Amino acid sequence: MKRRHFIKSAGIIGASTLILPRTKIFGADAAGNKLNIALIGTWGRGEAHFGAISSENVVALCDVNEEHLAFGAKRFPKARQYVDWRKCLDQKDINAVVICTTDHTHAFAANWAMNRGQHVYCEKPLANSVEEARVVRGTYLKNKNRLATQCGTQRHENANFNRVRELILDGAIGKMESVSAWGNRQIPKPGYLPAMGEPPRYLHYDLWIGPSPFHPYNPGYFAGGPGMNCLSWNMYWDFGNGQIGDMGSHTMDLAWNALDATLPTSAVATGDPFNPDVSPVKLDMHMELPANDWRPGIRASWYQGGAMPESPNRMIDLQKIDHGAMYEGDKGVLVADFRSRLLYPLGNNAALTHYKPRTEASLIPEMGNFQKQWINACKGDLKTSCDFEYSGNMIETMLLGMVAYRVGRKIQYDSAAGKVIGDAEADALLSRKYRDGWTLHG
Repeated sequence: MKRRHFIKSAGIIGASTLILPRTKIFGADAAGNKLNIALIGTWGRGEAHFGAISSENVVALCDVNEEHLAFGAKRFPKARQYVDWRKCLDQKDINAVVICTTDHTHAFAANWAMNRGQHVYCEKPLANSVEEARVVRGTYLKNKNRLATQCGTQRHENANFNRVRELILDGAIGKMESVSAWGNRQIPKPGYLPAMGEPPRYLHYDLWIGPSPFHPYNPGYFAGGPGMNCLSWNMYWDFGNGQIGDMGSHTMDLAWNALDATLPTSAVATGDPFNPDVSPVKLDMHMELPANDWRPGIRASWYQGGAMPESPNRMIDLQKIDHGAMYEGDKGVLVADFRSRLLYPLGNNAALTHYKPRTEASLIPEMGNFQKQWINACKGDLKTSCDFEYSGNMIETMLLGMVAYRVGRKIQYDSAAGKVIGDAEADALLSRKYRDGWTLHG
């Protein structure tokens, strides 16, 4: 429940030791209480942040596409402009960063920003490899007493996330045994696109490639419209991880929010035949999560591209839920999508007498706007619902499943050491190779 505590802002007046709520001294939007924000990625998902960050001082904009940079500058004309996020982060007055770059640079920009003492909001996925997830989470944990972080699974603000968590914590399904999440998006690709033409003058293509191995320019990587442009490149291994980094991050978040999980002890996955260029369309992966102080060890599963968990009853058609989660216990099953839920008691004589609903007064408080939660946390107690510990654990778990898929066998995981046990091939896939001149530790 600690992730659900809301903001209790505090600030220090002058050199005295008196601590009072900042919002009562200055007002949350007072000139002296505004963040100096850098927006990295000013189109697509970047535009989705314009409203939330407009209450702050947007002092820097960065985009590898100069036309997109100009688009952002129309909204924030006073901000300094960059095409290289590494140079942007060195601007001295920045104290908070919103990262809307391509998936394969998320961990880099997030880690560099935290290393500079900057609060970070990073779009999902937080990382593109197990190692990246561990590095970003580790840097956050070293700085959690002074930095606020949030991973951009913004559907988390839906009230249904709280209602599902309450049902699970309060025993509506009895003792939890397993959880599954799924997404049915299907975008098959044969492989990396062939070279085609030259990058337009306004696109800094080498910076777009960033740390990944070089692939020649093809306009097909940039064919998507605002908010959907990631579907042109995120299924390629060097640029993303397909569905688990896209809607998979949103949908597993629905399940993860009710688990209080850390990291798995094993993973196994099967799906489409392995393609060295492109992540699979159809896939199911299964991870064993250790017990915690309120539930036993359970199996967590992810299904995509047509693979689906078995329905608990013929009356429940899971196929009609494009992206959903199912929690199975010894007394019932809970099926949910982002905005609704269905509780199904098990057994013909089930009466739900084991479960007592909460009173209205004891419900988990509403979050409000997801981006604003982070902004308020930067000014207050630093607590957010999807910080880099919570989100780092979730994406590391899913990325470990992708490693199991790539080697085609079950793997055992030492989560403390970040090592696959007894499988050198799988262990080598926990990290990815970067081009010369790029480092996670800048």
